[in-house]
Amino acid sequence: MVRLDSNADARDAWTSLPRLAPWRAVAGWLAGWWRVIHLGAVLLVLALSPSSYAARQRPQMARQLVLGTAPTLAGFTLLSAFLSVVLIRIVIVTAQSYGLSQYALEMVVRVLVLELIPLAGALFVALRYSLPAGAELVGLRRRLGLDTAAMRSRAMLAGELLPRVAAGVFAVLMLAGVSCVVALVIAYVSIHGLTPWALAGYTRTVGHIFNPPVVLIFSLKTLAFSVTVALIPIASAVYDAPPGASRTRVELRALVRMFVLLLLVEIASLMGNYY
Repeated sequence: MVRLDSNADARDAWTSLPRLAPWRAVAGWLAGWWRVIHLGAVLLVLALSPSSYAARQRPQMARQLVLGTAPTLAGFTLLSAFLSVVLIRIVIVTAQSYGLSQYALEMVVRVLVLELIPLAGALFVALRYSLPAGAELVGLRRRLGLDTAAMRSRAMLAGELLPRVAAGVFAVLMLAGVSCVVALVIAYVSIHGLTPWALAGYTRTVGHIFNPPVVLIFSLKTLAFSVTVALIPIASAVYDAPPGASRTRVELRALVRMFVLLLLVEIASLMGNYY
């Protein structure tokens, strides 16, 4: 009798496994996001600690800041300037054809400066710096044979992880800031020409668009974009790259998480600006 009961319990446990699989997947997904948030909090504390900027840490920090910004700034600025010229021309011609010329500038600023350039800058930094930096950490981890605990040590956090995350954040903010200024200058020249007499009306219109709530949402969105593209590839290199793991799988998981979070931030900013 006891043997029959144990067999029945084993069959019940076996048949319950398919029902538990989705919950295990959800638990693993939530655990992955919690590890990313926890690592971000730890790096934030380190970033606010003066010891992270000691003399022995400065060369690595400066090196990563240059590697993250210098190779991408000129290229992204030229690309955004070219796309700004094309998009502004399309908007101006379309607005004139419908008799809505007075709304052309506001449309350009809202679409190009508030929405497209910060998102494009974040994606550009992710592809050119953050994902390669995560792959570099995966290679370093394999060469040294480091486990997850070793990757989360104080020496690795302050010496390898923090400089790369700080460089990614700084690169996105720099690219977005410079490109937004360039786009505003191109918009003025495209609409008013090289005359300085329309500058007062132009600044009044732009200032009306950039009211305090919009500036706050724009700043928080750009900062969230920068933290997302800088942190997630590094977190994937720490938690999703055990010995023998495929580098392609690690990068793909980082890309999926990155796109999901960028989409959520963009939706939240749109709701804040227009609802």
